[in-house]
Amino acid sequence: MDSITLLQFTLSSVLLTPLSQLRMKLWNKYKVTSIPSLVFVDASTGKVVCRNGLLVVRDDPKGLEFPWGPKPFAEVVAGPLLRNNRQTADGTSLEGHYVGVYFSAHWCPPCRSLTRVLVESYQTVKEAGQKFEIVFVSADRSEESFKQYFSEMPWLAVPYSDEGRRSRLNRLYGIQGIPTLILLDTEGHMISRQGRVEVLNDPECRLFPWHPRPVLELSESNAVQLHEGPCLVLFVDAEEEGELEPAKELIQPIAEKIMAKYKAKEEEMPLLFFVAGEVR
Repeated sequence: MDSITLLQFTLSSVLLTPLSQLRMKLWNKYKVTSIPSLVFVDASTGKVVCRNGLLVVRDDPKGLEFPWGPKPFAEVVAGPLLRNNRQTADGTSLEGHYVGVYFSAHWCPPCRSLTRVLVESYQTVKEAGQKFEIVFVSADRSEESFKQYFSEMPWLAVPYSDEGRRSRLNRLYGIQGIPTLILLDTEGHMISRQGRVEVLNDPECRLFPWHPRPVLELSESNAVQLHEGPCLVLFVDAEEEGELEPAKELIQPIAEKIMAKYKAKEEEMPLLFFVAGEVR
């Protein structure tokens, strides 16, 4: 298919064969967390064209939109957006704002827990005078469930009836599970895929807009990232919380160097860095 390479991940990909190590490297490189997964890659550059190829095949079976490259957020989100007070806004109202694209559903208990925290964070950031907006992209199973869930949210939402736009946003960010909060800067460029972790780790919103940090302190809320790819964890025998700082400073230069390298290539970090210690 021209210069597009298809990488299909199925259960056979993890069988113990002579190629199993290479296969696991591919799983880690493309951050595959569930199967089946279909990833489209530009063979000439090695960059990911689309992480959620299964949705592409479903939505565009005739390949009319080939080569399925990523489109700007403003183009994908364009159209009417809802507020729970029955007012509407347009996608252009997001211009100049930091944006959180929130993939969630009422039937998902972790989603509901995150929503309660996110409402407080949203209000804190808005009260501080920051231009911040959230767009809810529902994965609910009915419009009634969507309406019930959205009634708890003070931000915007893509209409439930607009399944095509919801699907395109899922495709744009390669969503493989919920809840997921994608953070965007004022130009619509991605700041982080880990908005959920950032919000939970910063209830006072002091680090808004939550740019990625080279080294994190391992916690209950961010431990989920250990399952998403290779991680380096430096364990410290810490008696007090402040004793983690020297450990963080030790690996910070290495992490910063790797982060800068991959940011220049517009690629995600291949390795996450943590420090951890049991505070007595």
